[in-house]
Amino acid sequence: MSVINDSSLYPRFLLTGFPGLESRYGLISIPIFLIYATSIAGNITILFIIRTESSLHQPMYYFLSMLALTDLGLSTTTLPTMFSVFWFQAREIPFNACLVQMYFIHVFSIIESAVLLAMAFDRFVAIREPLRYAAILTNTVIVGIGLAIAGRALALVFPASFLLKRLQYRVINILSYPFCLHQDLIKTTVSSRWVSSIYGLMVVIFSMGLDSLLLLLSYILILGTVLSIASKAERIKALNTCISHICAVLTFYTPMIGLSMIRRYGQNASPIVHVLMANVYLLVPPLMNPIVYSVKTKQIRDRILRKLKKQSLEKSN
Repeated sequence: MSVINDSSLYPRFLLTGFPGLESRYGLISIPIFLIYATSIAGNITILFIIRTESSLHQPMYYFLSMLALTDLGLSTTTLPTMFSVFWFQAREIPFNACLVQMYFIHVFSIIESAVLLAMAFDRFVAIREPLRYAAILTNTVIVGIGLAIAGRALALVFPASFLLKRLQYRVINILSYPFCLHQDLIKTTVSSRWVSSIYGLMVVIFSMGLDSLLLLLSYILILGTVLSIASKAERIKALNTCISHICAVLTFYTPMIGLSMIRRYGQNASPIVHVLMANVYLLVPPLMNPIVYSVKTKQIRDRILRKLKKQSLEKSN
């Protein structure tokens, strides 16, 4: 197959759904649509409840708003190509569009990792310094944390897109998933890829790798603080405030580790397994986070039920 050498030309990239199941894409698209609809509706509901309830204008819920916004961004970034493949079987994506999608997928993933770390810090401060909680996590500090999180992600991923742009590709390149990922684009290049590969690895180490270590350290400190509390009831109460966050962390990191393991050790696994794990990695966290926080966080749950009850009464009247 010929290679792109002229910078005025652009290679063609073909996305991949579930190989061999093309005749069932209409059926497969139904649960995917429901996942997207639930994810978007759930995260918008979380944002609406926090925005309209003044009692929820606290650091913990500001960080939860950041998480919901990130999940919305991740969902809307992958949605166009997912439905293009499964509804219309339109697999081709322009090179520049692929780079843009890849950029924002990785940006939002890094942001989500950092927001989860910020939420762990929030829980540590709330448990360790309950009387100084509001004084430590002021609105200015929270805005600064949010800007630092976004700035880090935007700055880290940009060079990766630039490096990919400079590589050579075949005229037609088949990707492994219904969306564009850095590690997938790297595989299609026919020129030297070691610089892009090393930079991609460094981005992972200094973003999600570092965040995961700091998350572990945060929970070691939280556990140490909780065990120092004299009252058993207070210890249980303190730990209960972390359950939703622990679920969010597991929901984010477990599929990511699973995808990495499949890519590293599952060369003989069916391509469907690879596509399924990639979809779980990008679709499950935005779906589960609003559900977990709505069910496990009493303040959120009570206000959602109150809103629903109020709407029900208004309709009956």
